[in-house]
Amino acid sequence: MNESERIAATVRGAKAIPGVDVVMVVDDGSSDDTGTVARRAGAEVVTHRKNKGKAAAMMTGAFAIRNREISDSDPDQEPKHRALLFIDGDLEDSALHTTPLAAPVLAGETDMTIAILPVQKRKGGGFGFVVGLAKKGIAELCGFEATQPLSGMRCLSREAFDAALPFAAGWGVETAMTIDVVNAGLRVTEVECDLHHRVTGRDLKAQLHRAAQYRDVARAIVVRRLRAKKAAKKAAAK
Repeated sequence: MNESERIAATVRGAKAIPGVDVVMVVDDGSSDDTGTVARRAGAEVVTHRKNKGKAAAMMTGAFAIRNREISDSDPDQEPKHRALLFIDGDLEDSALHTTPLAAPVLAGETDMTIAILPVQKRKGGGFGFVVGLAKKGIAELCGFEATQPLSGMRCLSREAFDAALPFAAGWGVETAMTIDVVNAGLRVTEVECDLHHRVTGRDLKAQLHRAAQYRDVARAIVVRRLRAKKAAKKAAAK
């Protein structure tokens, strides 16, 4: 959303990743010309008329790719599904450095990779409350020790993507995705990537954003905690 200044460089970086044949940009209700700029840079673009949030944008892009795969396949053959590499729109040229995320998934060595980012060049960031909540929730519910649980740069096999559906709403999507993929018995690997993006500040707008993140992550954890209790009761009753 509203990434017209950065999206062209991000698209160019994504197109240069080995193995990438389609770059799909979801313009999530932008008030600027993000979609137009992305299309000129060589991306396919799907547009939300109104902002629907991160999780909805991710699903829109993934299902657009799936529809393309189905339409491109022969009627008597099963569609060949691509791995899905999710990239934030503000990475600019550093999007190319998500290359290490794709290779292990394409090789069948793991089912989902998660980018670990270096210390960012621009100062800012929060106080760690949301990250701490996500880490504890993931460890509690699936046993995975996440280094950067909110990292949005991820590559998923189609099996891992399906295991994560339906996505948790809003900013809880990454936390929920990790829990669901691990609990499906699939492999998750963290990979260091030299990525740089805008760092959120500490003004009122930034604090409201973090409050929304905390709400969405907490909701995703509570939903999965209730699911786990329900499954445990069902298993005990057998």
